[in-house]
Amino acid sequence: MNSLVLLIVGVALFFIAYVTYGGFLAKSWGIDPTKKTPANTLRDDVDYCPTNPSVLLGHHFSSIAGAGPITGPILAAAFGWIPVYLWIVIGSIFFGGVHDWGSLFASVRHGGKSIGEIIRENLGQKAKMLFNVYAWLALVLVVSAFTDICAGTFAFDPAKGDLTGARAGTASVLFIVLSMAFGYFVYRKGAKLGISSAIGVALLFFCIFLGYSFPVLKLSKLAWDIILIIYIFAASTLPVWLLLQPRDYLCSYLLYAMLIGGVIGIFIVRPEIVIAGSNGFTIGEGAKAQYLFPMLFVTVACGAISGFHSLVGSGTTSKQIANEKDSKLIGYGGMLIEGVVAILALISVAAFKGATGTPAGIFASGISTLMNSFGIPIEIGKVFVILAFSAFALTSLDTATRIGRYVFQEFFDKSDGTAAKSAASNMYVATAVTVGASCLLLLYGYAKIWPIFGAANQLLAGLSLLALTVWFANKGQNYKMTMIPMIFMFAVTLSALVILIRNFFSAGNILLGCMAIVLFALAIVLIYTATNVMKNNKVKNLGA
Repeated sequence: MNSLVLLIVGVALFFIAYVTYGGFLAKSWGIDPTKKTPANTLRDDVDYCPTNPSVLLGHHFSSIAGAGPITGPILAAAFGWIPVYLWIVIGSIFFGGVHDWGSLFASVRHGGKSIGEIIRENLGQKAKMLFNVYAWLALVLVVSAFTDICAGTFAFDPAKGDLTGARAGTASVLFIVLSMAFGYFVYRKGAKLGISSAIGVALLFFCIFLGYSFPVLKLSKLAWDIILIIYIFAASTLPVWLLLQPRDYLCSYLLYAMLIGGVIGIFIVRPEIVIAGSNGFTIGEGAKAQYLFPMLFVTVACGAISGFHSLVGSGTTSKQIANEKDSKLIGYGGMLIEGVVAILALISVAAFKGATGTPAGIFASGISTLMNSFGIPIEIGKVFVILAFSAFALTSLDTATRIGRYVFQEFFDKSDGTAAKSAASNMYVATAVTVGASCLLLLYGYAKIWPIFGAANQLLAGLSLLALTVWFANKGQNYKMTMIPMIFMFAVTLSALVILIRNFFSAGNILLGCMAIVLFALAIVLIYTATNVMKNNKVKNLGA
């Protein structure tokens, strides 16, 4: 099979789905361009801020993409390229796209509140509290995993003398400074977006040049861990217009450039897929055995559906939607673009057999080889792709920390006036607790965290779909488009957690094993609660 065929078919199906299925969902859900959104009615220019849809798409896409759509498909390729490709395409269209857009739209209709608040209104306060605990634990896993991935990517090893990480790390720090300057001039000095974007993108690539030419930040992994911890604390508490939004917006151009470079390279090189189409239902032996169901769907993670996206959509993006009609482009379109990234990641490992190292290294090796076909030196291409990969991870990292702060604050709502709750709902305290809990898990490293992150993340998607299903049912609307994916995701993730609980305790990873048990128990209670609510509503409707 030629990789060009896989790319063209995937993009074509995504475009058709956006026009047809996306139109069907918009009509079914009642998207209304005339309704005022929370960004307008609750505007404070800290969290609530009406935003140009192209800017917001860049922020949202950069935030949801993370390392997942690259790491997941590369790891899952062990099962063969066919099941991975099919799940990326089908999952993005009917699972991830519906999940992301639905979560964003529901949040807009609930005052920009999180999925937890939607659960409270439809399932009750106790259900919301349980969901917030689950969501917060999942976000702690996201922050710890992505901090470890970023620190490892930027780390410099004097023994190897490889400057790739130091170059990407130096460029990333310069990029943060550039983003803050961009946000200041656009939002506080009234600079025109078009001119500012052109200058900002030019300076972005100048940062890459400086980072490549002068890799001054030759730091250890531990040093980068400390720097990243300080950075995400600041990103969580600074106004959204100053760092988070402009950084993600400018970052999107870097990511789009990487996508375009990879796509052009595939059209020129047209590499054949060289790995097996399928390696059977089971890979590995004994305690290390992995099963196609459920582990494929957990491992691909963000490449097809991700619960983290619902927290982004209902956590930061919904507070910036200027018009409901923009939600289709940002929610559904953003997930389909991520599907293209996942296809590129699959091709990077499937068409270049023999690439070794971390998923970031494998991806950089494949894409830089493709870009070399139109004159980009492989070494420069690797630095560029590594920087783009780290930009994916960093945007998810700072967004996850901010959303973790939101969720923690919601849980300790200070409406009752008690001093303890007032302190806990303070944004600095909430951020410190979230970051601190993530630091405890850094000792395990991303390789051990990723399996439980994948399971928790996908189960979170199932719970978000559960919230949407109950909401649509309570409104008397068609809820099959969320219920069917919900049932499948519960089957996948609950099965995966059972396997992980066994594996963690067998390997002596007690903390991760206990976390898996807590996540499993919380999910079961929420499913039971939702089932009872829907049954009672059905009885009431029949009685009426």
